[in-house]
Amino acid sequence: MSDERDEPPDGGSSDPAEAFTYNGGRVDPGESANIRYGISETYLGDPVRIPVTVINGKYPGPTVCLSAAAHGDELNGIEVVREVAHDWDHSMLHGTLVCLPVMNVPGFLAQERYLPIYDRDLNRSFPGREGSTSARRMAYRIFTNFIEPCDLGIDFHTSTRGRTNMLHVRANIEKPSVERLAKSFSSNVIIAGEGPAGTLRREATKADVPTITVEMGEAHRFQRRLIDRALTGVASVLAEFGLHPDSSVHWPGWRTVIDDDNEKTWIRADAGGIVDMKRGRGEFVREGEVICAITNPFKEEDDIVTVEAPFTGLIVGVLENPVVYPGNPLCHLVGLSADTRTALERERTTESSQSDLRSPGQIE
Repeated sequence: MSDERDEPPDGGSSDPAEAFTYNGGRVDPGESANIRYGISETYLGDPVRIPVTVINGKYPGPTVCLSAAAHGDELNGIEVVREVAHDWDHSMLHGTLVCLPVMNVPGFLAQERYLPIYDRDLNRSFPGREGSTSARRMAYRIFTNFIEPCDLGIDFHTSTRGRTNMLHVRANIEKPSVERLAKSFSSNVIIAGEGPAGTLRREATKADVPTITVEMGEAHRFQRRLIDRALTGVASVLAEFGLHPDSSVHWPGWRTVIDDDNEKTWIRADAGGIVDMKRGRGEFVREGEVICAITNPFKEEDDIVTVEAPFTGLIVGVLENPVVYPGNPLCHLVGLSADTRTALERERTTESSQSDLRSPGQIE
């Protein structure tokens, strides 16, 4: 290879790019590799391998991990990671991309959320530990080889089966490095918090790898509009942190950060029955507006239960499966500041005047 590969354009850093190493291999600057990395074994003793693509740029810069399908039935993020790894032009990449499109391979093959090995949740098993449960052993090998060596991480998820989420970021924004990453992804909504113990974003952040979760859509499908929106977010992050220095950071138009000072609630059913959902994910609702109605099989008027918004806000997540028991979640509603409401309503007015398939006011 020519020595010119280590000379950054436009007077950039003269520090040499470094190899990305993992247990069993390395990827040198200017090279990429598709790896099937063994993290466990089946009941027959055959290897369980996860797909990994490492793209090491010619020029020095941060190492960013893009991960998906820690839950095996959450598919939207798989396509995001694949397209970044294999469809984008990284010839001028400053840094390294570590792409993990399917972390939970056993769950993916079974199309199940959890590992089909005692129903363990891989996304409650990080950072993992050798000599522990099967899930923690898998998590340990993923974490030590492909998460800890990174400088930043974006972990893609969807809602669980039967529900759907608008695209939003979850992040521990008390840490400035995580806040910068979360805001650079350019989503309209950031829900603040460190996340449950054992989740990839919480444990990676504790290990000094600032990491966010991106929630988008529902399980068991590709949703093109959400995938494209997430790709915009990834491009924005790569621009912000200098991996694609000639690109621009994307501003979403408005943003709200939901923390403990905001109104937020999961609205739950007080009656069992069949749900007629009136509002969808990403919709803006005012206090007192009807979100859904719950009826019995006979649709008897006296037995219809209407569910109203307890405050004005945005529906972040919503039920897809139209049957409920009392106590089942119907939607996740978050409050908005007055300025955010104004910006959102302005955007809703603009979008409703255009030829768009989305409902007026729906934010993806």
